[in-house]
Amino acid sequence: MTLPRVAAFTDTYLPTVNGVTYTVKTWRDRWTDRGSRMDVVYPRSDHEARSGEFPVGSVPFPFYDGFRVGAPRIPGSVADADVVHAHTPFSLGLAADRLARKRGRPLVASYHTPTSEYAEYLAVNGTVERAIRSGANRYERWFFDRADVVVAPSERAASHLRRDVGVGTPVEVVPNGVDTDFFRPVDTDAFRERHDLPDGPLVGYTGRHGYEKCLDDIVAAAEELDVTLVFGGDGPAREDLERQAREAEVDARFLGFLDRAELPALYATLDVFAFPSPVETQGLVALEANACGTPVVGVDSGALADTIVDGETGYRYPEGDIPAFRERIERALAEYDDLRDRCIERRAATSVDQSVDRMAEIYEQVR
Repeated sequence: MTLPRVAAFTDTYLPTVNGVTYTVKTWRDRWTDRGSRMDVVYPRSDHEARSGEFPVGSVPFPFYDGFRVGAPRIPGSVADADVVHAHTPFSLGLAADRLARKRGRPLVASYHTPTSEYAEYLAVNGTVERAIRSGANRYERWFFDRADVVVAPSERAASHLRRDVGVGTPVEVVPNGVDTDFFRPVDTDAFRERHDLPDGPLVGYTGRHGYEKCLDDIVAAAEELDVTLVFGGDGPAREDLERQAREAEVDARFLGFLDRAELPALYATLDVFAFPSPVETQGLVALEANACGTPVVGVDSGALADTIVDGETGYRYPEGDIPAFRERIERALAEYDDLRDRCIERRAATSVDQSVDRMAEIYEQVR
């Protein structure tokens, strides 16, 4: 089967570190390895564009530090794509829609993040926040119904689109997938020494420090545990997390932005990856941690209810229940060796190659 040339439009890309960025990049790399092209259109940033990457003019997003808004422009170099893939419903997603309609090409749209979860960054009070959330759902329904097919990373996310948002376009479940060649158990001595991490249990998280991810629950759960917290990444909630840890006298290490090359060592260094975010559409970092042999304790809400296999790759706890969160962390620490073995046994099932195989089928179906 001859693979189509794909134009992927995304509002977040390198050097930003998040699940969308690395899903787009990993799919693109795999697509190139298979002999075709997946060009990426993204907001101009500090990232130095490589072949097949096309930045467009951008401005900072004033309500969410680190994000940029790209101009809804279509670079001429991607105009002859066979399939257009929007990884965002926002400005560059609109550019993707325009290209697909102008050229008569199929539009595939990925659902990565619930738009409504950014309402608190824009709202000044509860009434305004509720209005924004309602408007966000209407906008998502309008945008995704313009696509030929919508791709969701989990069945929970797909059900949300169909039931809660009311999307009528066919929704296919395609997990983002993990690069298991890269995310694997590795030696951790150099990472520990470089970041001056102590002996003893390490519980941590890496990713964007956004308020919607409820990371303060990790600090609260650690107050009665003899552990060191390790936070990789950055974001608007970091300053408050640092203050909370100081006031609670919790030993917490904030490593800041980590190069991608360091992520497998970070995951493998942790004894438990803590993930209280109820807004994930898949929770890719949980699967990355598992691929490195690290069990995950996460909230039993959203996609994590499916991503975390209770008693196999970690444990789930009821949203907002800090004592239960603490107890599941203690249980995972006590069962670390068994959980680690089970995580490693499941690596092949989460490989990104399976995801790319499925995307190739979907692209062929809509052509």
